[in-house]
Amino acid sequence: MRRLQLLGWTAVGTVLCALAVPWFLWGDSTVVAGLPLWLWWHVGWMGLASVVFWLFAQRAWGIGIEPGREGDSSDANGSETSGLEHGDRSSRPATGGDRP
Repeated sequence: MRRLQLLGWTAVGTVLCALAVPWFLWGDSTVVAGLPLWLWWHVGWMGLASVVFWLFAQRAWGIGIEPGREGDSSDANGSETSGLEHGDRSSRPATGGDRP
């Protein structure tokens, strides 16, 4: 399931990046409400990208980067264990860095 979610978000990100530049409007001089059509495209694209990013942040933040919660931090008894027991450095508290 997590892998499908990762592939889905990757596809969404790729499409958003591909449509960031309205290459299909190059050479089009259409003006709508006083502004060129390509500018309206960017306005709409920014709104869509904002909504998609909000959805990503709400549902899948860290996917593909942070280990999943399903089965990654549970032991054989099903109880949760901390990442420190598995050598996961991402769950360790920040120490402020090394002293010079």
